Formats: sequence, C-alpha cells, structure tokens
Amino acid sequence: MLKHILGGIKAYSGTFRLIATLRLWKYFWIPIIISLLTAALIITAAYSLSDAIGLFISQAWVWEWGKETFTVISEILGGLLILLLGFILYKHIVMALSAPFMSPVSEKIEEHLLGKSNHNHRKTSFMEQLWRGIRINLRNLSMELLLTLPILLLGLIPVIGVVATLLLFAVQAYYAGFGNMDYTLERHLKYKDSLLFVRKNKGTAIGNGIVFMLFLFIPVLGVILVLPLSVTAAAVKTVELLEAENKIARVPN
Repeated sequence: MLKHILGGIKAYSGTFRLIATLRLWKYFWIPIIISLLTAALIITAAYSLSDAIGLFISQAWVWEWGKETFTVISEILGGLLILLLGFILYKHIVMALSAPFMSPVSEKIEEHLLGKSNHNHRKTSFMEQLWRGIRINLRNLSMELLLTLPILLLGLIPVIGVVATLLLFAVQAYYAGFGNMDYTLERHLKYKDSLLFVRKNKGTAIGNGIVFMLFLFIPVLGVILVLPLSVTAAAVKTVELLEAENKIARVPN
C-alpha cells in the first residue's frame, strides 16, 4: 500500500513540464473559474453561518456562568464544521462540473504517453462526461459522508483522536484521487468496472489525493493549481496502471 501511495505522490513530478509541452493550460481556465467560485462560496458560507450554528450549539449550555465563553467557542466550532463540510463538498462539486473539460486533458496525456492518436476507446459526448462526473461524485460524496461521521465521533476520544484525524484525511484523499483517476477511466471502463479498478488501486488514489488536499491549504494559488496538477498526475499514473493490466497498449516504435 505504501509503495502505491508514494507512486501516486511521485506522479506529480514533471506535471508542470508535461502541461507546458502538450499546451494543456487552455483546457484548465473554466475548471479554475469553477474552482475559485466554489471555494469563495464555501468560505462565505462558513463566515456567514458560523454565528447561527454557534448560537444553536451554545443552547446546549444551560448555565449562566461561562455562557459567553461557550458561545464564542461554539461559533468557532460552527465555522470549522462548515469548513470541514466545505472541504468534502468542494472537491466533488469541482470534479463533477469539470469532467467534460478534464476528459480531453487526460486523453491528450494518454496519446502522448502511448504514442498514438487513434485509441480504441469509448467515445463520449460532453453531456455524457458531465453525467458520469456527477454520478461518480454523488456516489463518492455519500460514501465519504458515511465514513466521516463515525470518524468524527472517534475523534472525540482522547489519544484515538489523533488517529481519527489521520484517518479522516486519508478518506478525503482517497475520494479526491478517485475523482481524478476517473477522467481517464471513463473512456475505457464502465461505471462499475471503474469502481472496482480504483478500489484495487486505492493506494494510488490516496497518494494522488494527499497532494490534492495539501494544495487546498495554500491560499488562492492552491485552488488555482490543484486541478491542473492533480488531474495531470492522475492521468499519467492511471494510464500506467491500465497498461500494466493490458487494458490499453502502447504503439510499437
């Protein structure tokens, strides 16, 4: 597992050069705008709703003494809860809406790596790619929320809380990497086969997603670069995995 995680991380090396070589930046402008708008909406929601959620949480404190302190803490917790939910929603919204723009990127990378321009793969339309992205990310969102809630409860237990934090980060990373890998998989595998493929290569998905999540902690620049670099890295690694399983073939020189 660790080897595959490291492989997913290492795939990011050379992504800037590959994007420049294949002139892919023009494909990223709309996804970057989607990414910036989504991030802005989430941050605005966290700021505007933290007071209301904090007030709701503070009602649990029935005593007069310490009421003001508990209210302030509740407002902070409310903002953090929205940001956590925002982290989860952000990647699924952005990856779902960006699917029609990222599929051509992964296809050009695949052509570059395999040395051919005529692939024997499924041809899908803009709407089919968008629907596939929405379907995959809705499924991943529901699974991630189901896993996140019990992990948050575990986090309330002393000592175990540290492990729960790492586990929560790994879950988010896995589903981020999953979405990035599917831009390539959608041309070669059907929906259910893609789920099995990513599950089999979950270490690679986690490795890709770890860097994706870390980029989100970089103000503004991280939101701009996260999709171009993570999609490029995922495409490179996914093509490698598909080739290793004989699902695609390289053109002989």
